Amino acid sequence: FHARAVTPQLSLVVPVYNEAGNILPLAESSVEVLRTLGRPFEIILVNDGSTDATAAEIAEAHARWPEVRELALPQNSGQAIALLYGLRAAAGEYLLMMDGDGQNDPRDYPQLLGLVESGQVDLACGWRVDRHDSTLRRIMSKIANVVRGAFLKDGVHDSGCQLRVMRREVREAFFPMELMQSFIPALAVAAGFRVGETPVRHHARLHGDSKYGFRRLLWRPAAAMVGLKWKILRGKTPRRGDDDGKLQAPTSKLQ
Repeated sequence: FHARAVTPQLSLVVPVYNEAGNILPLAESSVEVLRTLGRPFEIILVNDGSTDATAAEIAEAHARWPEVRELALPQNSGQAIALLYGLRAAAGEYLLMMDGDGQNDPRDYPQLLGLVESGQVDLACGWRVDRHDSTLRRIMSKIANVVRGAFLKDGVHDSGCQLRVMRREVREAFFPMELMQSFIPALAVAAGFRVGETPVRHHARLHGDSKYGFRRLLWRPAAAMVGLKWKILRGKTPRRGDDDGKLQAPTSKLQ
């Protein structure tokens, strides 16, 4: 761990697993946007046990842009756990999130941040109105979002969009669960936080492969959704101000 020269006001957390080819463009575009905001920031790339050149590209990104740092997990733990560790390591007053595949666009952060800073919401979520994915993926995602919205009443159209900005305290609502990253709006609402959304850009993936096949897009989210609903009804999910969502420190390296 290397001490921060200045405490960041903004922390961007990006879980990555075998995203060689996407790291440097993602880091460059994110740094460019965040520097225009005129505030100290950090970018935490959570390396979830990658076996390709991801680690080397993160090291190169750090050399080019000191704001970029690596949180290295000792083995592949899944996107939910990687995201949780990254959020717990973040020092910013506002926490930003995005996918590591290059499909999200950091140019949407000022708009999302504005929603949170204005006091309208505690968590601002992106809504990929014009998605650049396969037809099957778009259809399945649309069905899943309709069902999830009716079942969990999280108030958003696109819970799978990982482009988000939130107040630091919202992370108290999160805990380790299957596909947690897709239920962040529902967890925040259940904890008593205000959630909103706004349309954002979306790009086609240029490098690497999606980590989510048919089973992960349908059956696993359905089972996780039912389990989460049961926890919410029984009052077993974290609430504002409690410590239920805290994680133990991982065996990892932050640099």
